[in-house]
Parts: sequence; C-alpha cells; structure tokens
Amino acid sequence: MPTLAFQTAGESHGPVLTTLVTGMPAGLEIDVESINAELRRRQGGYGRGGRQRIEADAVTFTAGVRRGRTTGAPIIMQIPNRDSRLDDLRRTPPVYRPRPGHADLAGSIKWLTTDCRETLERASARETAARTAAGALAQCLLTELDIHAFGFVRGML
Repeated sequence: MPTLAFQTAGESHGPVLTTLVTGMPAGLEIDVESINAELRRRQGGYGRGGRQRIEADAVTFTAGVRRGRTTGAPIIMQIPNRDSRLDDLRRTPPVYRPRPGHADLAGSIKWLTTDCRETLERASARETAARTAAGALAQCLLTELDIHAFGFVRGML
C-alpha cells in the first residue's frame, strides 16, 4: 500500500479550506457522517472563539470518491467558510510587524514576503479543520482494517 500523505490549502477567511489526500486505496467506503462528526468535535472545548458558532463544518468530496467509495486517485475534500471575507482581505492593509508567539515571522521568511497577512491567514486555528478532515478520512481506513486507536492523559506536571 502506498504511503498516506496530505496537504492543506486555503485561508482562514477565504471561500474554502481544501485537503488533498494521496495514497488511499481504491474501494474504501467513506463514512462522511463520521468525518463531519469529527469536525463538530473539533469545534467544542474550552476557550473556543466566537468563530466556532459561525461555522458549521461539513466536508464535501470533489475528487477521488465515487458513489461513497475511494477510486484510488488523489482525494480532495473541501470545507466551506461561512465567515469568508475575501473582498475585505483584498482591501486590508499589509501586516509588516510579526506578532510575538505566532507563525508570522517564520512564514514570512519561508514564503519570502514582508506581509505577515499571508501567514496569519494560513496559520490559524481555522486551518485545523482541514487537518481534522484528513485524520478522520484516515480513521475510515483504520476502521476498515479493524485497527482501533485511542488516547488519554495519564497526568500533568
């Protein structure tokens, strides 16, 4: 079996978040509801911002899945952003001062830009929805193989 890999694309306030997954075998039944349940679970928890009340995350498959089963081709999943502000972002001034403790400086160096806005739109908590979708899709494969994973916190120092 090929190695599973994924990439994400899209901005926090862009129209959609996109996940590309490669290496998934053909014929795997996709449980869209379990993927959407994981997306809902991601939105809960202590300290979540108001954006979680705006977004109703639900994944749509646009490639690699036909009639509820994988085709063996790369899979594209998309999650629409209700709080899309693409027009506002075009008018928003650049951010030239990196915020302490954020990915702004590292992203500006990586992508050779002086505008931190490109990084702060990608390196946001919203982007984790695309990563959650990738993990939930991988969980469909693990379930098919009768592999069950769990985790817990034993203690904190």
